Amino acid sequence: MINDCDRSAFPRPRAGRSSGVGRLLIVVYAVLALGATGRSVVQIIERFDTAPFAFTLSAIAAAIYIVATVALIAPGPVWNRVAWIAIGVEAAGVLIVGALSLAMPELFPETTVWSFFGMGYLFIPLVLPWLGLWWLAKTRTAERVAAASEAA
Repeated sequence: MINDCDRSAFPRPRAGRSSGVGRLLIVVYAVLALGATGRSVVQIIERFDTAPFAFTLSAIAAAIYIVATVALIAPGPVWNRVAWIAIGVEAAGVLIVGALSLAMPELFPETTVWSFFGMGYLFIPLVLPWLGLWWLAKTRTAERVAAASEAA
């Protein structure tokens, strides 16, 4: 009978960082990674001398978006830790650069991804890291619950 089937022989697939809401986050991170990378490359090639500090920060932001995207996709505890670090640095970066661009606008003669808290990107860079950190915390809790139920 089907009801007598041992369900432990058919373990449920684990929901990881790249499932559910995580997929949407990955898409948004990938789009920002492409956009920020393209923008910073063009800015650095065409007019680096007009805003070297701002354009360097733009390239750093692009690199962080790339690392965060890969870390959200890749499985395993090492990539989970990389995701936490990258998204944490992103959160701090957008707050610091955003505040700095308001306090010292002369450092930002041209806008960057994080200047003015990501205003040029509809404030997505300001909101995204907090959603990313929430998702990482949520999936970590789910992984702990799944591990505890398997151990029992």
